[in-house]
Amino acid sequence: MDIQSAKFESWIRDQFAKRQKKEICYHNLEHTSFMVEKVREMGEFYQLGVEDQEDLAFAAWLHDVGYWDGKAEDHEVRGAEVAQANLGKFGLSQSRIDRIKNGILTTQMPQTPRDLFESILCDADLYHLGTESFYDQTLLLKCEIENNGASTLNLKDWLRDSREFANNHIYHTSYAQRFLEPVKKVNLKLLDMKIEQLEVEQFPEKGKKKDKKEKKGKKDKSKPERGVETLFRVTSTNHMELSAMADTKANIMISVNSIIISIVVTILIRKLEEFPNYTIPAILLISTCLIAMVFAILATRPKVTKGVVTKEDISKKEGNLLYFGNFYQMSLQDYTEGMNKMLEDSEYLYGTMTRDIYYLGRVLSKKYLMLRKSYNVFMFGFIISVIAFLVASLFFESQQY
Repeated sequence: MDIQSAKFESWIRDQFAKRQKKEICYHNLEHTSFMVEKVREMGEFYQLGVEDQEDLAFAAWLHDVGYWDGKAEDHEVRGAEVAQANLGKFGLSQSRIDRIKNGILTTQMPQTPRDLFESILCDADLYHLGTESFYDQTLLLKCEIENNGASTLNLKDWLRDSREFANNHIYHTSYAQRFLEPVKKVNLKLLDMKIEQLEVEQFPEKGKKKDKKEKKGKKDKSKPERGVETLFRVTSTNHMELSAMADTKANIMISVNSIIISIVVTILIRKLEEFPNYTIPAILLISTCLIAMVFAILATRPKVTKGVVTKEDISKKEGNLLYFGNFYQMSLQDYTEGMNKMLEDSEYLYGTMTRDIYYLGRVLSKKYLMLRKSYNVFMFGFIISVIAFLVASLFFESQQY
């Protein structure tokens, strides 16, 4: 970040602190900071130049400042006015200011971006539609509207409107279509479940009738509550963190043993003719380091499966499309069709997530077993080697072998 950008960020944060109303609980500094982070992420993905990425950040910081007075209508226009009035003070040329103003105005609904710059801004503004925080964010937006004078909104009606908005929305960049669109589809399924749950609570007789129908011919398919979603998210995160820890431990073991072997080979081996009494201890130390390295390497060695999930696997609800090793050789069309089928079937989706967590746990168990062997070999072998060096030094003369 250059000096101009740093000064601007300090200024805009100060303006948010002074002018942002407390009633604005969605279009606030937190949302704006999140968007700044995402335009930077997408700018790096597309390998944009420094100036382009700076302009994206300026536009992201200013795109919702029109909410400072609490009014949603034409807030993009007011944001563009703030950009025109202030960006020149931070050394930006008028051409850059015009580009930033156009980017801010493009975030107005319906979004109609004309180039990659504006597309990134539009997708970053609605990035949350394709994240796990979508439900929480839509409730924050509901709260903000109520805080600014609207009567209390019916939750079921609000969720229906949110579902319609998300259904009609499209992401404009290939980045968002690749990484956010699949999650958005899952979020739409969750919205359907939330709405259905509210309908059952409002009309319990309807829920009872549905239960009776399910008991007649179908298995009862319980809808996942928020606790189930949290369970999958937390478990997956824990597994990934444990995997990263295992890889870090293995890398430490590989590095340490490589250094020891390098020192022994370059220094001690050449001295064995002069000090033959250190031959056995040197062999013990090198063997210990090599065996420990082998186990550490086995712990980190990747294993990839065939890379194809067939249509028969998908129809039997057996194919795991969440792990790259199972789909990397599939065509985009086959993979997309498989994902759509999985997203349409909650039983298949959650079954796949369960299997993914299970097999990830199996991989982790092998990683930690190999790591345990590596550390045990290193610990006991190193102790024995040190004792051997001490014995060779104390009880054997250098020319005695």
